[in-house]
Amino acid sequence: MGSPCYSACTIQSLNPTCPSSSSSSVIFALHKPQIHSNIIQNYTRRRIITCSSNSRRRMASVTAMNAGSSSSVEVGIQNQQELKKGIADLYDESSGIWEDIWGDHMHHGYYEPQSSVELSDHRAAQIRMIEKALSFAAISEDPAKKPTSIVDVGCGIGGSSRYLAKKYGATAKGITLSPVQAERAQALADAQGLGDKVSFQVADALNQPFPDGQFDLVWSMESGEHMPNKEKFVGELARVAAPGGTIILVTWCHRDLSPSEESLTPEEKELLNKICKAFYLPAWCSAADYVKLLQSNSLQDIKAEDWSENVAPFWPAVIKSALTWKGFTSVLRSGWKTIKAALAMPLMIEGYKKGLIKFAIITCRKPE
Repeated sequence: MGSPCYSACTIQSLNPTCPSSSSSSVIFALHKPQIHSNIIQNYTRRRIITCSSNSRRRMASVTAMNAGSSSSVEVGIQNQQELKKGIADLYDESSGIWEDIWGDHMHHGYYEPQSSVELSDHRAAQIRMIEKALSFAAISEDPAKKPTSIVDVGCGIGGSSRYLAKKYGATAKGITLSPVQAERAQALADAQGLGDKVSFQVADALNQPFPDGQFDLVWSMESGEHMPNKEKFVGELARVAAPGGTIILVTWCHRDLSPSEESLTPEEKELLNKICKAFYLPAWCSAADYVKLLQSNSLQDIKAEDWSENVAPFWPAVIKSALTWKGFTSVLRSGWKTIKAALAMPLMIEGYKKGLIKFAIITCRKPE
């Protein structure tokens, strides 16, 4: 691999058991991203001080070791388990809030560049993201060619699985690390009369519980950023795809490195590291890294495109929704992991504005 992944993300998880009176710090940090670091540090100290002496503190460090290429990113077994637990806990904690405010699609929306949108428009933009991804991958709606079996890797509460199953009349299986998400996804499928077509389970995307070549469409909408081993992740996507099947990977990346660069700058690494801590991300890589990994698995018709401009309105809208009374009180009630993620939202905007963070779609086909 020519472009090394950015790695060495340390996750620090604090779990105070009593509420904090410092809610104004959250609001201030969301409005003033440039002083985010000081605010979150002070906020963390106050939460610890105000909690009872019986409060437990758990700290996990997850370090993705970079051996010079994204394909060699590895995480130690124990740390990988801590990472998986952190991801599961975050989504166990926050998925209900997200569904209540944003609905059942837990991903970016797709917008026309420079468009002005209202909060009410964003759910439609999330559906548009799905349709644009299907169009980019040239998924056929011909009854003889449309997908009949789909896997949703990192399914959230199953929004994509249910949408795709209804659109194509297909069966769909979703996997997530979060038991809360899997249970809620199945409940929604059953309520919508899709219980015989769509199913969900707790499973690891790096070791999928499916036989080789099972799915016509392998769908991963914003889950790749959580994967500690990108090589194994892509290998599993390729393994479960049926011959002739399509893989659609939509994920957060860092910018591609220029031929003269060996790594990101220290300032860029520092910003990504802060985001890693909040969102339980073990490593970042570029879209070019993903393309090379797909090539190494002998996949064909590989296409990639940068949709960063098309998702630009999303994070400001999420922050705006968090600053409503309903959003703000829900975040505070949810738990410390959700609060940390909320505080990191301005950092995502900063990363996009600096051209560091890229929102990429990458599609390919498995040879027949």
